[in-house]
Amino acid sequence: MISALKEQLEFIRQVRQRFYTTGAVLPSSRFLANNTTRPLKQFKGPKRVLELGPGTGAVTREIVKHINPEDTFDLVEINEEFGNVLKNRFEHDPDYKKCAAVSKVHVCPLQEFQATAPYDIVISGLPFNNFSAALVEELVDASLKLLAPGGTYSFFEYMFLRPIRRAVTFGPDRQRLKQIQEIMDRKCYAYRVRRDWIFLNVPPAWVQHIQFGDKAPK
Repeated sequence: MISALKEQLEFIRQVRQRFYTTGAVLPSSRFLANNTTRPLKQFKGPKRVLELGPGTGAVTREIVKHINPEDTFDLVEINEEFGNVLKNRFEHDPDYKKCAAVSKVHVCPLQEFQATAPYDIVISGLPFNNFSAALVEELVDASLKLLAPGGTYSFFEYMFLRPIRRAVTFGPDRQRLKQIQEIMDRKCYAYRVRRDWIFLNVPPAWVQHIQFGDKAPK
């Protein structure tokens, strides 16, 4: 309980300081975390898992339950404070310590992350709606390049946030959101294998699960 409270307080503090890269008002609920990690529960055999933008670890706490000694788990977090929280968890939290030997927190922009091999499962908490359209395309491309053939790319986004913001904004911001929608339609939604509605989250969210098969997004 104390650990969870500290996590929420640290998250809120970082939201106040860095909303641009945090993109949420509260950590993800356990219902959202449980659904986002669905591909982990279905995967058979050793797996390589990558989490992008884990924050203070609301989804990570669910991921570590499904990491085995033969797996690899990498986390990429741009916020140094969040990165330190996660590193501390892998050193001291019993749930995290179980897979600490095969896990590593990388504090850097996604574009600078160097992977040794592609990943079977990529789980993203990146707040695309906060970014420029050019940066969204860059981040999506970087994410997908890290995905192994036949792998699953899972991410969540808040329900109807983009169309609502487009309806109430004007000028450059409306155009930015329109461009983001076009990028996501072309590179992700066209390859969606599943979308789940998570109402028990603040705000309610969609979880998108993407697989490309033999087709590569352009």
